[in-house]
Amino acid sequence: MLDYVIRSGTVIDGTGGPEQTADIGIEGGRITEIGDVTVEGRTEIDATGLMVSPGVVDPHTHYDAQLFWDPTASPSNIHGVTTVIGGNCGFTLAPLKAEDADYIRRMMAKVEGMPLAALENGVPWSWSTFGEYLGALEGNLGVNAGFLVGHCALRRHVMGAARAEEVASDEEIVAMRSLLAESLAAGGLGFSSSQSRTHSDGEGRPITSRHADRREMLAFCEEVAAHEGTTLEYITNGCLDAFSDEEVELMTAMSVTAQRPLNWNVLTVDARSADRIGHQLGASSRAAAAGGRIVALTMPTLVPMNMSFRTHCALFLIPGWGDVMGLPAEERMAQLADPEVRVTLDQRAHAKEAGVFRGLAHWGTYVIGDTYAEANEGCRGRTVEDIAAARGTAEFDTLLDIVLADELRTVLWPNTDDGDEKTWAMRAEIWDDPRAMIGGSDAGAHLDRMCGSNYPTAFLADCLRGRRLVPVTRAVHMLTAQPAQLFGLRGRGVLAPGYAADVMVFDPATVGSEPACLVYDLPGDAPRLIAGSTGVVRVLVNGTETVRDGRATGAVPGTLLRSGHDTASVLPASP
Repeated sequence: MLDYVIRSGTVIDGTGGPEQTADIGIEGGRITEIGDVTVEGRTEIDATGLMVSPGVVDPHTHYDAQLFWDPTASPSNIHGVTTVIGGNCGFTLAPLKAEDADYIRRMMAKVEGMPLAALENGVPWSWSTFGEYLGALEGNLGVNAGFLVGHCALRRHVMGAARAEEVASDEEIVAMRSLLAESLAAGGLGFSSSQSRTHSDGEGRPITSRHADRREMLAFCEEVAAHEGTTLEYITNGCLDAFSDEEVELMTAMSVTAQRPLNWNVLTVDARSADRIGHQLGASSRAAAAGGRIVALTMPTLVPMNMSFRTHCALFLIPGWGDVMGLPAEERMAQLADPEVRVTLDQRAHAKEAGVFRGLAHWGTYVIGDTYAEANEGCRGRTVEDIAAARGTAEFDTLLDIVLADELRTVLWPNTDDGDEKTWAMRAEIWDDPRAMIGGSDAGAHLDRMCGSNYPTAFLADCLRGRRLVPVTRAVHMLTAQPAQLFGLRGRGVLAPGYAADVMVFDPATVGSEPACLVYDLPGDAPRLIAGSTGVVRVLVNGTETVRDGRATGAVPGTLLRSGHDTASVLPASP
């Protein structure tokens, strides 16, 4: 008798090949056979009329902290995700000196939007080494999870606060490389870093990795090359707009030195920015010519995202807005009330220099969410354009008047204008481009501002019942085998005998995502945005049901993925 049998489902195995009607037998957490399974299962499900695919592999998450208070990795789990990669953008919770814990917490709260109360109340902070951090998670995971080693933690551990904004000495590079080697040997999946101008720590200062020079970056890559099953992830200014020649050269050198692919996040697609997109993808072509590989992550759906003038969000990143948005709340409000300041901010948001952030400047399309002041009664659910017309005021002035009445607490829902058919056609082209890959959810980060974790079901719904830009077999391949191959995951990402039984069973007629909503369920009663799923009938992780009819079962059968043991090296020339 087998542990589990899925009967008569439409099996999409993740390879991109044709679907087939078949049974799947599972024993000991692994798939034993696919076809006509004659042996009974202790548990069986009739999947007639349902689709059966590998579980989704999310290549860019920040579940490093959340998994301690929520081992299920919600809401990613209910959208079919069975494997997550964390430790991205150079931000990890280890290695850690005890005296740096508060600094790391505040940095994560600032750059990744993790509520400080949740970090203080929901994470044990009981480790010092990266291996001890992994050990603290092992055995209590509802998903498979692997973690890159973050640059900021390495620098803080070796260089401390005093030299955070300095170029590392030769001795410090040796010490950091040794710390990285120890972390990779303990199971770290690779090295991640950010040198983006948008990233600052809890004190408002540039994150320490922004001060690393070329020799420091390549020393880390040399170390990555020495460890089986490792990879690179890197964020730089060009990820937001256009890579400089120096950035492309460094990224290429990193990949070539490590002999590993390097992925970056996130390629935003807008048909009006075709030149910018071509330039960004051109970095991959230049790397390939030199023997390296650069892969852009891009999202296949529009991410539910709200904003606020009170807490850090994309509005704070508009070039030229930092001097105002970085002020304490009272001073910020005074500036936002000044007519001259308003004119300047509006002009800067519309300027060419704003790059991808110009999309935020369509003030009239913003939908007002939660409000708090009596003066804003009746605004909720209406667009700024509508309210401005009723009041007879300019759209940007109207928006700021609403925000100031609420003492900056107003919840704003921007309506992006990148949903036109030409842009969607461009997205479909990029999905077929080997220089790009689906991913970039940021799940586990920016918790009260965005919800990218629903992209698998939203994408499947679009492929099955919406725009139908790609066949569902291709969509499943992009969600499963493709990211598994990039990270060299052993025995995951496809449905095949001998592979881990990470499985998603869904109803093609109803699979999708519910609208995002704000809930207060984090440690310290902090809020986050989540979205429920529809049509997700079962999710299995290593052969155990973790989701049943869209709800978590509470089971924790996930594996802590360690480099070398659970991953194999992927060379830059690999497909």
